[in-house]
Amino acid sequence: MSRDSRIQLLAAALMAVLFAVGGVLSVAVSTSIGRNRLAYTDRAEEGQPVEVNLGIAMGAFRGLFVNWLWIRANELKEEGKYFEAIELARAITKLQPRFPKVWQFHAWNLAYNISVATQTREERWEWVQAGIRLLRSEGVPANPNDLQIHRELAWIYLHKVQGWMDDANVFYKKRHAEEWTYVMGPPPPRLAGSEGRVRESVIEQYARWLARIAEAPTPAQLRADDPLVDELATRLVPGAVDALGMPLLERYEQTRAARRSARRESMERMFGPRSRAFAALLDDPRFADAWERLIPAVRRAVLEGEYNMEPRRMIRYTRKYGPIDWRHPAAHGLYWSARGVEQALTRVTERNRKDFDFLNTDRIVLQSAQELYRTGEIYFDVMEFYITDRQGGFYLAVPNEWFFPTYGDLLSDVVERSIIPGTTVKAEGLQRAYTLIGAGYENFVKDAIRFFYRRGQRDVAEKYKLDLIRFAGQNINDPHRNAELARPLDEWIQEELKDRFTSPSVAVSEVTGALLGAFSTGLLGGDNELFSRQITYAADAHAFFMREQRRQGVVDATAARMDQMPADFGLMAGGVFAQFITGLSLDDARLLYSRAPDSLRVYAYDPLKAQVGQQFEEGQRVVDKPFDTLFPPPPGLEQHRVRLRALLEEAQRGRGTIEAR
Repeated sequence: MSRDSRIQLLAAALMAVLFAVGGVLSVAVSTSIGRNRLAYTDRAEEGQPVEVNLGIAMGAFRGLFVNWLWIRANELKEEGKYFEAIELARAITKLQPRFPKVWQFHAWNLAYNISVATQTREERWEWVQAGIRLLRSEGVPANPNDLQIHRELAWIYLHKVQGWMDDANVFYKKRHAEEWTYVMGPPPPRLAGSEGRVRESVIEQYARWLARIAEAPTPAQLRADDPLVDELATRLVPGAVDALGMPLLERYEQTRAARRSARRESMERMFGPRSRAFAALLDDPRFADAWERLIPAVRRAVLEGEYNMEPRRMIRYTRKYGPIDWRHPAAHGLYWSARGVEQALTRVTERNRKDFDFLNTDRIVLQSAQELYRTGEIYFDVMEFYITDRQGGFYLAVPNEWFFPTYGDLLSDVVERSIIPGTTVKAEGLQRAYTLIGAGYENFVKDAIRFFYRRGQRDVAEKYKLDLIRFAGQNINDPHRNAELARPLDEWIQEELKDRFTSPSVAVSEVTGALLGAFSTGLLGGDNELFSRQITYAADAHAFFMREQRRQGVVDATAARMDQMPADFGLMAGGVFAQFITGLSLDDARLLYSRAPDSLRVYAYDPLKAQVGQQFEEGQRVVDKPFDTLFPPPPGLEQHRVRLRALLEEAQRGRGTIEAR
């Protein structure tokens, strides 16, 4: 036998062996894919994209085909052909759902590239929501322990929705607040008196609020166990709402908001047949207890089924981070980034630790907590937003002091996990000359010092300034740092503001802090001079920011990109005053109301009556005098309501009736 023949025989034998081994391995790999659900589909079906069917047909060569799809999708993205790129990305998610990069690519195109190419704020919001839903409802379930997908979802909430770079960001915030008012209901009212000044008490109040949802049975279980709930549900669907899900929660919160409003009669005249049927069931005393059981059960079902969120985890994060208001986009940035870190930690070993980018995900946790401090207390009129066809609606986000300790509490854990991706080197060790986490924390504390100072809590501001001087993780690259911090507080504050005042978060903090100081230390404390000084400062600061930063965008005619507070100072001051006074004890509220000018009282009268006025009904009085004696209607109240009534009439002409959408 010739040498060439021997080589051919040997090659043929080797090929046969490799085919046999490949066949065995192919069966094993296919079995693993099916057992671990590494592919959504393993057979062609009618209606699927042609690329999916081709990939399935290619069997073992599916990976090569997907690589080509990925290259082509990236080329289309670079060419600006986003819709075509999305179709290919969707095909890749079907063929290889465990590939995190394609989920990120797809969601980024939806939330960023395509959204800004549209012409209206409503269109932009729908594309941003599409990116969020893709990751939350498909990407995370397919990859429950993947850090990248969680981080991308958290970033969209924190940067795209809560940030202010997009011209339509004010609209995003209102739409998000509206959506989560329906899902969760309004957050608990402020605790009155000394209890409301204790962080742990407020956190526990929020945890109890969530516990009612977390402990609720499924709607099906509830209906099976409770005939009255079953009767209520039967009468609700389809007579009053389309389904026992978001349609029910929307109508429930809209009706309750209308009932609390000073314009209740006008709103109820706008009710259509289904809204009136719903209101009748809500008023029926036979169903009072059934409503109390049904709504938490539906909230839990919506959270778990539509939003892929876990109520018990939400409770745990509330106790860990603070009293989270889920109407705030950064609350969801915090939830998904923290969840991603926790889930990924279950997969970490000493050998693979460098493969996990905890550093950048933990930064989103920190930034979300920081944002919840800066703007975490939200005042939002959901009914006004709805009835004006989402053209109006009061929205104000101000600092929430309960999240100030959160940032510091997280530092040690973040530093411990701050491994540079691909290495075993810590990026944020507190002994380094300069770290981003150290710089971020110092800027955060400086903002808080200014807020407490402006609010009149000088002793608190001095304490935190001293803590900043002693901060163990301080960056030592700035030789002037300690000398600057050693300046007297008033002088240091003025120097700090020179370069920072045009930042939206700083401006909101300064204006809000000054207003709260005017109301608490000024009016409530009986210092009229301080009240006037603080109000003047707030008005000047507000005017400066609006003059320097307010520029009308191209997609939202109702708000500018930098409108992180109302453009009208009277509305800003009145909104903060109304929320501040409704959180006081009855005696303090009476005192503050009596000392306030009428220009502020017109904003407080209706919220006060809605919140505490029912206590003055016959048989429920907490004092012997009627509400209007303790809180007399201020002059100009009706004129104050004119604008809101005009908006209501305009909405009524445009739609005719209020019905669930």
